[in-house]
Amino acid sequence: MVKSFDWGHLQSLVAVAEYGSLSKAARILGSSQPTMGRHINVLESQLGVNLFERTATGLELTDTGSVLLEHARQMSEAAHSLSLSAEGRSESIAGTIRITASNIVATYILPEILTLFHQEEPDIEIELVASDQEENLLQREADIALRMFRPTQTGVFTKKIGELPLGLYAAHSYIKRRGIPHSLDDIQNHDLIGYDRSELIIQGFRASGLDVDRHSFAFRSDNQVAAWRMVVTGFGIGFNQTAIGDAEPLVTRLHMNTPLPTLPMWLTAHSELKTSPRVRRVFDFLAEHLRQTP
Repeated sequence: MVKSFDWGHLQSLVAVAEYGSLSKAARILGSSQPTMGRHINVLESQLGVNLFERTATGLELTDTGSVLLEHARQMSEAAHSLSLSAEGRSESIAGTIRITASNIVATYILPEILTLFHQEEPDIEIELVASDQEENLLQREADIALRMFRPTQTGVFTKKIGELPLGLYAAHSYIKRRGIPHSLDDIQNHDLIGYDRSELIIQGFRASGLDVDRHSFAFRSDNQVAAWRMVVTGFGIGFNQTAIGDAEPLVTRLHMNTPLPTLPMWLTAHSELKTSPRVRRVFDFLAEHLRQTP
């Protein structure tokens, strides 16, 4: 009977099962393919079973491996919880904080705030994940998340920072070429910039009484930074936070006869981290300065 396992070996089992190959799992964990293979071999030897079968497309779990994988995942989650609990009780403010925010916020809003923070707290290292995907705080993919929707994930604490006003913008070069629309009805005769798969802008237009679909947009991208750059270069008319749009000298804000919606802003962290002086310091600093965003 095996009485104990190396936590690293169990982590390797979960990663290889998830990604289907030793090499990809090694890249994700920052390890090497031979090390991952050795971990799996040790586990198989300790347990006396085969965990994987090699196929033309990679590694596949055996039936026994599938059963044991669920136990390994539970143990991995318990290890994450232990790490979070210990981090939450750490008295040291020095260390690393990992923040996730949307591409547009990470590019245009946070740099100035994080620069000010670094000047006050040089012993705290900052990692910024610029992503429009929801990072998993419970799995420590991030310590603090800045999101434009209220998180529904359990086991986190969250604070609403405020509402960000949105504006409709066009480059001076576009206005010179196409003129200025003065109402939402006029906009339908212009080149619009919108999202690709996301329907947020479509829903906003429809709420204002305009029946549009994805083909109403001459340019589409779910990357907000790319979409904004297309506005700045004069491709067409698009939306942005007024704090970003009003600061861009190459564009002008278009004033419509219908008020635009606002964008809620929430800060979130894992509940175990609310007692961590380091996380609390970063969280409070971000909240204070984000509230000042016009």
